[in-house]
Amino acid sequence: MAKYRLFSWLPVSASLDDGAIAIARDDTSFGILHSRFHELWSLRMGTFLGVGNDPRYTPSTTFETFPFPEGLTPNIPAADYADDPRAQAIAAAAIAAAAAAAAARLNELRENWLNPADLVLREPEVVPGYPHRTLPKDAEAAQELKKRTLTNLYNARPQWLANAHATLDQAVADAYGWGDEWRAAPLPDDEILARLFYLNQTRASA
Repeated sequence: MAKYRLFSWLPVSASLDDGAIAIARDDTSFGILHSRFHELWSLRMGTFLGVGNDPRYTPSTTFETFPFPEGLTPNIPAADYADDPRAQAIAAAAIAAAAAAAAARLNELRENWLNPADLVLREPEVVPGYPHRTLPKDAEAAQELKKRTLTNLYNARPQWLANAHATLDQAVADAYGWGDEWRAAPLPDDEILARLFYLNQTRASA
């Protein structure tokens, strides 16, 4: 249950509670799930919970029904399309590779804001295979870091964040084959949902 549809990379050693949702992918799925297309789909197809009737990300009705771009669907192992030019990371000439690069950039920018170098120390973890620990430099830094949450970031939505999402949305629109239209003007929400629903129904009938 959350105000925003947000995903973060986690190490495989991470232990999640029963309210968390893990999607075991390290490919273009991260970028696609962060796009406006998946956000609209998940808000329309998700469930609601709590006193405020807050939207809840429900994998069975949001992730499992979402029509990913053709050839980049989660039922295909990432290794099977690793040579597909659309899926090659940071290959600017390809559609989904641009999405991967945009998603990586979005994640980098968010991490730099959440844990800026002037506020944190990176301490090596004593257990092999575990990520380094991120610790506040001092008490003042610890107080500032408490304010740096993804929810607060998206509430403020600085221009650099909006720009990163715009780049990602354009890349994902390209992956769907809607890039030229999107460059002219972002598609209206109802049009996006109609197209996604059409893809969903077409694939279901097949």
